[in-house]
Amino acid sequence: MSAEPKLRIEGVSRSFETAEALRPVDLAVAPGEFVSVVGPSGCGKSTLFNIVSGILAPSAGRVYIDGRDVTGTTGHAGYMLQKDLLLPWRTVIENITLGAALHGRVPSDELDRGVALAERYGLGEFVHHYPHALSGGMRQRVALMRTLAVDRDLMLLDEPFGALDSQTRLDMQRWLLGVWEEQRRTIVFVTHDIDEAIFLADRVVVMTPRPGAVREVLTVDLPRPRGVELLTAPGFSALKRHILELIYDQAPVAYAR
Repeated sequence: MSAEPKLRIEGVSRSFETAEALRPVDLAVAPGEFVSVVGPSGCGKSTLFNIVSGILAPSAGRVYIDGRDVTGTTGHAGYMLQKDLLLPWRTVIENITLGAALHGRVPSDELDRGVALAERYGLGEFVHHYPHALSGGMRQRVALMRTLAVDRDLMLLDEPFGALDSQTRLDMQRWLLGVWEEQRRTIVFVTHDIDEAIFLADRVVVMTPRPGAVREVLTVDLPRPRGVELLTAPGFSALKRHILELIYDQAPVAYAR
């Protein structure tokens, strides 16, 4: 961890009228790090993301990016949800540059940059297609490129591949790793898929059942770049077993790093 984390969450909690969603959460994420967050359904993973993005205010605690207090403010992170939320009446390039369009006319340099993103990441020939003509994986690529085009160093990805079939999902995981290894943005990635969490991340944050809190943070000490062979490696299986024990509240054995 560098002297100044890219993202620092200090004592963040959230209560609603009927229930407590998050107990105090502390977490620091280094610049360029890829961190996955897993836990039982309803443990507050998305609530935490909404607080970090500024969509939701915490009941207590603060959020810092590059040492600056951004609690309760928006616009400091790229945020991608499970649903691609592409606008069906806009083409691929118009969806990629949607962030700029929301502030008025899209300048030519933004269009050029959007086309360059599409070409670089395998959708160059589809820039003038509409979403209905794209596969699920292609739509998710467009949604991720729209997030990249916002040009924020911190990216929050909330189960972006959850609706895809297993083969397309693995293809998208490998594609995302390629993008991350090239751009080295800081990524915090929420998922219910433990294999996905391990395969992608430098560290995995395991949360407790609701009200959510950080139960353990595990380092993924597996080599990069990562190929599909890693999914059956002994170290991968040992880490997966340990995470399952944490989530399902069994007495976890010591994880051999």
